[in-house]
Amino acid sequence: MSDATIRARAVRLALFDVDGVLTDGRLFYGPAGEAMKVFNILDGHGLRMLARSGVATGLLSGRRSEAAAARAAELGMAHVILGVDDKLAHFERLRAELGLEASQCSFMGDDLPDAPVLARCGLAVAVAGAVPEVKALAHLVTRAGGGNGAVREFCEFVMRAQGTLADAAGRHGARS
Repeated sequence: MSDATIRARAVRLALFDVDGVLTDGRLFYGPAGEAMKVFNILDGHGLRMLARSGVATGLLSGRRSEAAAARAAELGMAHVILGVDDKLAHFERLRAELGLEASQCSFMGDDLPDAPVLARCGLAVAVAGAVPEVKALAHLVTRAGGGNGAVREFCEFVMRAQGTLADAAGRHGARS
């Protein structure tokens, strides 16, 4: 059993950066500012299954984004922290409020602002296109890129490690 699998068994809170993780990192701007982000429907379904399996989910991002907040609300994400400079401080505050150890938390990121949380959490995850410094901190690097199924890949990895994937997939007539 891999180290990442062992760490995934303990996860009770899964946090995600937004740009470059839930999206492909591109920002679309119109004359009035940021117009839209593109989210992957498979990632969204993975997040719903993960939450139903007992793992709380949330966003932890340096950018404030109405699109990200709307997507999180649509998915029923329990924790949404957007527009923060010090991600580690917010991670620590949330972890303490929930009564969790760092080893029970995962974070998925792609760029240098994510590094402090990745270095602290129990399961650090980088998307395929992450910068080398982030990949070096990761216990798991996804095959898929941000916005292209990386989050779904992670969700299934955790559920597989916790023995909940077959049940989650079975509720939808799918196989694990």
